[in-house]
Amino acid sequence: MVGTTLVDERSRERIAAAIRSRRLDVAGAVFRAGVQLALVLALSVIIVLLYTTVRDGWDQLGTRLGDFLSGTLRSRAGDDRLGVHQGLYGTFWIAVSVAVFAFPLGIAAAIYLEEYAPRNRLTAFIELNIRNLAGVPSVVYGLLGLFLFVKGIPGITGGGSVLSAGLTMSILVLPIVVITASEAIRAVPDSLREGGYGVGATRWDTIRTLVLPSAAPGILTGTLLAMSRAVGEAAPLILVGALTGRVGKNPALLDVSSLTERFTAMPIVITGWTQQAGRDAGFAAAAAAAIVVLLVFVLLLNSLAIVARNHFERKRG
Repeated sequence: MVGTTLVDERSRERIAAAIRSRRLDVAGAVFRAGVQLALVLALSVIIVLLYTTVRDGWDQLGTRLGDFLSGTLRSRAGDDRLGVHQGLYGTFWIAVSVAVFAFPLGIAAAIYLEEYAPRNRLTAFIELNIRNLAGVPSVVYGLLGLFLFVKGIPGITGGGSVLSAGLTMSILVLPIVVITASEAIRAVPDSLREGGYGVGATRWDTIRTLVLPSAAPGILTGTLLAMSRAVGEAAPLILVGALTGRVGKNPALLDVSSLTERFTAMPIVITGWTQQAGRDAGFAAAAAAAIVVLLVFVLLLNSLAIVARNHFERKRG
């Protein structure tokens, strides 16, 4: 009884000391105010940039959105046929290529590294180099794509084509996919695996039915964010032959027959129009409108990641 009373007294003293320390936590209050101010400043910059971009591009978006989305690259900003369809075609199929090539390879590599590879120096060396590759400048991957896909196998890729660009971007985001998928798989508790082994499941059955469903939200979120990076890069596309001027053909969005022909993409369209704004002010508005279109495209990808993550979390729960 006396021991219990002493414990209760000590607990009350500790709680009282904690309350007093909170009242006197000036440093904590300053830190909280600092991070809140940083958040407000960051959001303010983003809002100002978005407002400025939408305002500058409103001449194209507000009056002729449909024509702008279906139009093609032109030499004059005042041309009624000016638009971003060819850029959207290239960006769309680059995203599809990343999903087809980078995602399966990256997730498979992550499964092997986390579930099958022995924990030794070789595995640690491989993981270290994958992390280093994720930090390599994108222009290096552009040079790699130039030599591997444009000059190396032009009979398959068509040289400077959407297919070459998609394969190049797949290599660029592959380390990111491996890292994000590995982190998601590593976050699955070992007790889940041990439970599967305890009921007689094989390693593959445990991975397929327990580990991957639990890691799916993190894997999907990371991989789709990697795709968002791929569709926003410009330097690798320039090196693999993306055109800043007019593209001869204007294929339908789902036309796969043009994957081996000359192409452009949204980042290249924006770059080209920004450079032409000096001689024709109308291109500045067109570039701003194209930026808004690309932002919406990326936001749709991110929204898809959120929806997929929530779906798997509900399914897991």
